[in-house]
Amino acid sequence: MALPWLQRVELVVFATAFLCGAVAAAALTRTQVRLRDGAGRPIGLRIALAISAIAIFLVLVSACILRFGTSSLCKSILSLNITSCSDAQKTPWIPPGTTLQFYSNLHNAETSSWVNLVLWCVVLVLQVVQWKSEATPYRPLERGDPVWSSETDALVGSRLSHS
Repeated sequence: MALPWLQRVELVVFATAFLCGAVAAAALTRTQVRLRDGAGRPIGLRIALAISAIAIFLVLVSACILRFGTSSLCKSILSLNITSCSDAQKTPWIPPGTTLQFYSNLHNAETSSWVNLVLWCVVLVLQVVQWKSEATPYRPLERGDPVWSSETDALVGSRLSHS
């Protein structure tokens, strides 16, 4: 069965949006790496943190809209003496074909948006951990540091004098 031209256009737009998201993620990663290589290390990570926070907010809004929209639709359908929304998509509607898997599609979209939100939160946590670890960079001990002792000389040796 061939898809109507509007659905073909819709699929092309979805594919384009997906590819744009992938390109944006790749570009952000490349920018973050380039900015963190030089003197602008914290700036790149701050930009990534801001973008992740904005993405989390937008995904949260879309997930809530899907959740409350699906719930509202189901309540209106249940008021028609239908037992459940999943049963309603099996009911013949007028015009025919207008309800093709409406509940399954809405449920899948809602579930994927919540999973997407969790994944963005994981990304944000990883970025915060990365940011915190860069705030106090590791510096190896050297002779003259307050925690350097004669035991350290015995373990490491006195040839590591960099001062």
